[in-house]
This record gives sequence, C-alpha cells and structure tokens, in this order.
Amino acid sequence: MESILRFAARTACKLPAPILKRLSGPTIEIDGQTLDPLVQFLVRNFADKPGDVGTVESTRHSFDTQGTWMDFPHHPSVKAQRGSFDGPAGGIPYEMYRPKGLPAKDAPVMVFYHGGGHTGGSIKSHAGACRELARRADIAVVSVEYRLAPEHRFPVGIDDCLAAYDAVFAQADTLGIDRARIAVGGDSAGANVAAVLAQQRKDAPHPPAYQILWVPWVDMSKQTRSYDLFDVGFFLEKPKMEWYIDNYLAAPEDAMHPKASPILGDVSGVCPAALLIAGFDPLRDEGVAYGEKLKAAGVATDVKVYDTLVHPFVNVAGCVPAAAAAFDDAVGLLRENL
Repeated sequence: MESILRFAARTACKLPAPILKRLSGPTIEIDGQTLDPLVQFLVRNFADKPGDVGTVESTRHSFDTQGTWMDFPHHPSVKAQRGSFDGPAGGIPYEMYRPKGLPAKDAPVMVFYHGGGHTGGSIKSHAGACRELARRADIAVVSVEYRLAPEHRFPVGIDDCLAAYDAVFAQADTLGIDRARIAVGGDSAGANVAAVLAQQRKDAPHPPAYQILWVPWVDMSKQTRSYDLFDVGFFLEKPKMEWYIDNYLAAPEDAMHPKASPILGDVSGVCPAALLIAGFDPLRDEGVAYGEKLKAAGVATDVKVYDTLVHPFVNVAGCVPAAAAAFDDAVGLLRENL
C-alpha cells in the first residue's frame, strides 16, 4: 500500500495544471494567501484525516515513509558515511554526505537536525534533502540522530544536538571540515534545535558561522494567530502541535526556557540567519516574529515567507515546483554564506 500511495502522489505532481486545479477543489485563500493547487491536492488526498493526532508509532512511521515519497533521488555523486559521536548517554548516530569533488579537508559543512516535533523524524526521513543540499550547495552535510520524546523529554534531545555540534568541531580535521565554516540548520523541530544551538554556542570558541531555519518552531510558550488561521487541514495542525509539546516537555514551565523556546532567548551576537517560512502553517507567525527579533538585535537575517506552501516543504521539494523553488533559495543562501 505504501508503494502505491507513493506512486499516486508522485504521479499527481505531473498532472497538467488545469486538471490539477479541477481536482484540488475550490481555491483556498486565507489571510491574503492562496494555497498552491498541487499542494492543496496533496494535502486533501494524502495527508492524515484532519484533527487526527495519531500515536508515537504512527507518527514515526509516517515521517520515515511519507517523508520520502516526493524526495530527491539519491545522486550517485554524493557519498554517505555513517558514524557516531560521543554523547551525554552514549553514542549519537550521524550520517555525513559529501559530494564528489569536495575537498578532502577544510570543507564547509552544515550540521543538520531533522524535524518531527521532537517525537518523530530521523536520518532516513531527511536523507534525500540532505544529500541534495550537499550536492548542489557543494558542502558536507552531517545529519544527526538525536534522542526523541516521549521516551527522552526536554532537554535530552537538545543536549544530544549540542554534543554533536561540539564533536563536529572537535573532530574537524578527521572529518575534513573547516572549523570556520560550520553552519547549523534544520526544519521545524530541527530548526528549533538550530536556533537554540546558535544561541547556546554564540560565545563558544567555536560558534556556528550561519544558521538556516526551515519552517522554524521557536515558541512553545504560547500560540500565535496563525495557530487559529491554519488550525486543521494544512498538514501540520494545531492539535498535533499541542500533542508534540505534551510529549516533549518534562513540565509545563519548561516552555519558558530558551532551550525550548529560543524566541525567549538572547539573540544578540548570534550568527547570521535565514528563515524559510511556510504561509499555511501554524508556526508562520512565530517564525516571522523570530526573524524580526534577530533583525532588531542587529543580526544579518533573511526572512522568506512562501505563502503558497504548507509545513514542511523541504520534504516535497523533489516533486512540488513551488517547494523546489524554495529549495533553490536555500541552496543559494548556503553557497553565499559558507
């Protein structure tokens, strides 16, 4: 069944625009934004039933299967190498992607943290995006497998991610990495991690050089207006976000900690940033607000709102033209800033 659904979803992406528009139903316009017809069709026909939160097991399965349905093909010029970093409670698995022709030493790198609400997601769910970023941006990408909730609640996963970043710096010579050109990035919960890391390591001997945040989740302390505008029916939903927070936080007061809600942290002196935000997303407004906070602190920041897309578009960029255009932007930003 999974293979059939994958084939159907990918086939839908090739339908002529007039047919797709008829199949997707009446145009959806909210808050001055118009949902991309292909995205509308995919959400309508392939997303979970609106309001269905699911289970931990079904969430993880969904990320590792549906997350790859419209991914990029694995290009043979990108080589993958698995390894493990020492962490607070044992090994932290990672996979490193290097495109053909990248220098064997002093190469730029992005340490990537996958999305999944701190409950799901994995190296597998984001391998295609990481490989393609490595190939097209001509960088190494280290994808980190941090521990997940509810088995491991805040701040366990964050501490794994901090340890992995420190290990990349410490092992730069072995990994063939330029210590002065280490970026951090991720989507959704992974963007939460990257934003936290940029704050937590800004005064370290080895601060990141750049941060790129796809559909960032930066505030667990409150809900913005976009939670109500896009509460259900646009892939990521308000009930699911509330479920993620309940899984992740060890206590309600943890939501006020900057390591959980980086929008509450001190952003002065953090590295330059890019925020790539989806228009039809409960997290839209907090992403925009975080971008404004960075700018107000004097941080060089690019904020791009893709107002026809839903959360998380990095996983469908292999087939959805509007998401592919956003992916092109990410590649350009990495090339410019690393």
